[in-house]
Order: sequence, then structure tokens, then C-alpha cells
Amino acid sequence: MKKKILGICAAALLSLSTVFTGPVTVDTTIQAATVLYNNSTGTQDGYNYELWKDYGTTSMTLNGGGAFDCSWSNIGNALFRKGKKFDSTKTYQQLGNISIDYGCDYRPNGNSYLCVYGWSKNPLVEYYIVESWGTWRPPGASSKGTISVDGGTYDVYETTRVNQPSIEGNTTFKQFWSVRTSKKTSGTISVTEHFKAWERMGMRLGNIYEAALNVEGYQSSGSANVYKNNMTIGGSVSNNNQGNQGYQGNQGNQGNQGYQGGSSSNNSKECESMTKGGQYTGNINSPFSGVALYANNDSVTFNQYFANGTHNFTLRGCSNNNNMARVDLYIGNQYKGTFYYGGSYPAEYTINNVSHGTGNQEVKLVVTADDGQWDAFIDYLKW
Repeated sequence: MKKKILGICAAALLSLSTVFTGPVTVDTTIQAATVLYNNSTGTQDGYNYELWKDYGTTSMTLNGGGAFDCSWSNIGNALFRKGKKFDSTKTYQQLGNISIDYGCDYRPNGNSYLCVYGWSKNPLVEYYIVESWGTWRPPGASSKGTISVDGGTYDVYETTRVNQPSIEGNTTFKQFWSVRTSKKTSGTISVTEHFKAWERMGMRLGNIYEAALNVEGYQSSGSANVYKNNMTIGGSVSNNNQGNQGYQGNQGNQGNQGYQGGSSSNNSKECESMTKGGQYTGNINSPFSGVALYANNDSVTFNQYFANGTHNFTLRGCSNNNNMARVDLYIGNQYKGTFYYGGSYPAEYTINNVSHGTGNQEVKLVVTADDGQWDAFIDYLKW
């Protein structure tokens, strides 16, 4: 058990309101949250929401913006989601880039998925981008190959549902899947990059009907607090791959094997090679070779020359337990944002479009909101 500094308590109490919500921009008007118990759809703060179940006990609390809480028990199948529904007249290329910046305290008990979920029409396709799961990793089929997106590796699957419920009634349709090889509960999901990778593998979506962050349970129980769900839509869809899609075929498609897109993240720094500060900062060997920030003001720093004044910064890390860990980014002694980690599985979290000084700058990763309930484990920073 590590030591803690008594003087951090006041700062922790002041930051308590952000521990559970994450940095989501929402209307600050205080109002009672809406709670749903049965099948329902609607809109809130520009997001479409839906609770769907066949039977059982469900609850979904709409917390503003893309955030929501949900719980389920004694169900057959239940889905809780917030995202965007479209009019099924545009392809993903016409809609522009879709990405989701999310964080979730995810507590399944049995079969469940934490994923991006949606449908397309013409052809009718139900799709999943699975970030984490419960006791069973879907979908129980043979992988068509693997792709690399947002620093993670995903198995790709194509399955068929025969005479099953869909947005067009009971019918037969395809399912497309990207399933992470390791679980993640916070970070960035570059949805369009999965669509592009699927298309290269012969899996073509039609006009997009829906894209949403989804919690699904199947014959199970559990709960989830989606404390952050920021969806971004727009901008041109490039045919280059921006370092996100490496494709490795598993079915003898020699023309596709070894495909690797160009990289937009050309720089990285291992945290253990940075200068350590604070009373308790130290190296760790598990779950990766990195650094643990145990208490307020524990930090790592390094100096970096920047020719340009805007970058995306990605930090791989995790919490030491199921509580949410937070690590602040400072450049040139100016606060630039916070990386959030909702559990003990290593994940990448990205702060996009960070403006900062050029030339030689001090980059600092520091804990400032520790309340004694978690430690931050950090692996590397890339930009």
C-alpha cells in the first residue's frame, strides 16, 4: 500500500464533479435526468438515444450530451445507445469522417458488448465495432483478417442472420464486425477507418442509417456508466490511411497481405525514459513497461522541439483498478487537456488539435486530481 499526501484531499474534493462525467461539453442548465425503463427512442442535446429490449428489467438514465447510465437483469437481449441516426440517403464517404471520443465504467456480468453499433441500407447490414465485452468474445466465427486502428488490433468478421429482426422487419442480412484483441473502455474510435478497412476486404456498407455508442446485454445482467461520448461527424474521407489501417489477411488473399498505410504519428516517447518528478513516481513492469503516477504532483517530463504549433497527443495508459484515472497534459507550463482511463485494461486516449508553442517546449504528464482511490499507469506518449 503506497503512502498518500494529506494535502491532496482538498484538491480531490474540488475535482469530484469531473471524476464521473469526463470532459463532455453539454448544456450547463441543471435539470432532472430522464430515466427510461422500457423501449424508447428520442433526441437529447443533438444525440439520438434508444433503449431496446425483448424482455426483462432495464434502466437507462439520460445524463445530457452523449452520456448515459444503464443497467439490465433477467433480459433476453437489450441495447442502450446514444449517437446519430441518419436518413439513409448518404454513404459514409458522403457523411464525412465519423469518430467517437468515449469513456465508460463498464461492469457486465455475463454476455455483453461495449461497442459502436449501427445499420446501413442497400445493402442492409448490421455492424459492430467491439471495444470490450463480458464473459464471451463475439461473434464466434472465423476471422477474415486483422486490422490496426487507433493503436489497437481488431479481428474482422462477416456473419449472416437468417430471418431475424432488423430495421426492415424480420429478414436475412449481413453483420460486419471489428472486435479488439484486447479490451478497452476509454479512448478514441475512428469509426470511418473501420468502414474503409472493411471495404478493402470486400465488405461494403450501404447508405448509413445509424452510428451510436452502444452497451448491449444478452441473457445477462450488468451496468455501465458512459461518462463521456463525444461524436464528431464531418470532413472529407481520404483514401490514404493515416497510419490507422494495417491489414493482414487470413484467407490466402496474397494481394492484400502486408498492407500498411502511411503514418500521421511520427513521434513517440516512452514514459520510462522521461524525467520523473514527485514523491512517489516510479517504473512498473506490469501491465506494461512504463511509469506509475501514485499521488498528486507525481509527473514525468521531457523537452521536445516542435516545428508546428498544433498536434494530436495520444497517451497509452490505464488505471490500477476499476476507478477512473486522470493524467493532465502540460506543454510550456500551460494546461492542454486531460487523458482519462476508465479501468485496468491498457488503452489509448487522444486529445485532438492541441495548440502549443513552437521550438523547444517542456512536455509534462502529471496527476493533479488523485483522491486516493486509483493510480495512473502510463506507457508512452505519441503525437
